[in-house]
Amino acid sequence: MHPEETLKQYQANINLHDFEKLVPIISSDAIFWFNDGSFCGLQQIRQAFEATWQNFPLEKYWLENLKWATYSDDAAACTYHFRWRAVIENRPIEGGGRGTTILRREKDIWKIVHEHLSQFPKE
Repeated sequence: MHPEETLKQYQANINLHDFEKLVPIISSDAIFWFNDGSFCGLQQIRQAFEATWQNFPLEKYWLENLKWATYSDDAAACTYHFRWRAVIENRPIEGGGRGTTILRREKDIWKIVHEHLSQFPKE
C-alpha cells in the first residue's frame, strides 16, 4: 500500500466510528494534535476519537485539497483541508479546518505517525 492509499483508508475508516478499524494504520507511538489537546500513543488517540464520536454520533468526515509536501521511500507528509458534518438534536452542523498528516513506512505498511488538525484562521 502507498501513503495515498493509507490516507484514503483512514478517511473511509474514520467514518465507521470504530477505532479498531484505524489501529492497523496508526503507529503505536503516534502523536495527534487537535484544538482540544495533544494525544500520544494509541490509547490516548483512541480516547480522543471515541469522545468525538460520542459527542457527534452521526458525524461524517472527509479530506479535500490534498497536497503531498514530501514523499520518499520511508516517509511522506500531506497537507489538506478537513471537513465534517454532523446532526445534533436534529440540527445539522458542520465545520472544518487545516490538517497535516505524516506517515512512516513500518516494515511494508505505511502508518500515520503524526496528525495535526486546527481550525481555519479567522478572517
